[in-house]
Amino acid sequence: MSDLPACQSLLVERDDGWLTVWLNRPEARNALSAQMADELAAVAAAIADDRQIRGVTFRGKGGVFCAGGDLKGFEAMMADGVTAADAAAFSRRGGALFHAVNALPQVTVMLVEGAAMAGGLGLACAGDVVAATADARFALTETMLGIPPAQIAPHVMQRVGLSAARRLMLTAARFDGREAAALGLVDRVADDAAGLDACEAEIRAAVRQCAPGANAETKALLLAAPHLGREAMLDRAADSFARCLTGPEGREGVAAFLGKRKPRWSR
Repeated sequence: MSDLPACQSLLVERDDGWLTVWLNRPEARNALSAQMADELAAVAAAIADDRQIRGVTFRGKGGVFCAGGDLKGFEAMMADGVTAADAAAFSRRGGALFHAVNALPQVTVMLVEGAAMAGGLGLACAGDVVAATADARFALTETMLGIPPAQIAPHVMQRVGLSAARRLMLTAARFDGREAAALGLVDRVADDAAGLDACEAEIRAAVRQCAPGANAETKALLLAAPHLGREAMLDRAADSFARCLTGPEGREGVAAFLGKRKPRWSR
């Protein structure tokens, strides 16, 4: 069982093999401050190798998911003496966080209510399953501030595709939860917060039918596939399959199926 880091801008709850990470700056609409980003990265690093954690839910306190990057941090990057290299390093740290969440071996669930703006929308796109209330508000507003949605661009594109990503980013389009579902950005739409809770309960139950190691291998293969040539992908997939089939999960899964019983991880 992994030790979780102490956090001030997050509230982290562990419940029967599932982690809930609450963005906990409601007074700032859960804007991503440097401290919050560092804490999110620390939590991701702490649990990456922990297969006792089956999934991670991200959501926001105060009825808002995330208003995006904290503009006070952006303002600090424009102070006298701050170089372009400093600003680039600041951006890169944010990008590393989104990639860490995107690559978490556990199943990640994003529950969006209120708003997911700019970097908040990017964080949602880094999840495996996204559920939102119908009235949730989404927008990529970076270009209205004179900056590109630089580090979140690949995560938005992996969710909605290049054509839609271009339109959303270049027009700073605003849309709600139902429109987000039509775009493929959101997988499930609920009427309200109680509906989000019900969606999450269904997702948790489904995930618990799947072997945690097999899920981790599957995510790794999916993320690697766009970057590998055919032969390299064939080799990687064959190696992944062989290790899982001959490992404890594969042996247990096949034995459970043939024995007409549930595997040990299913509950």
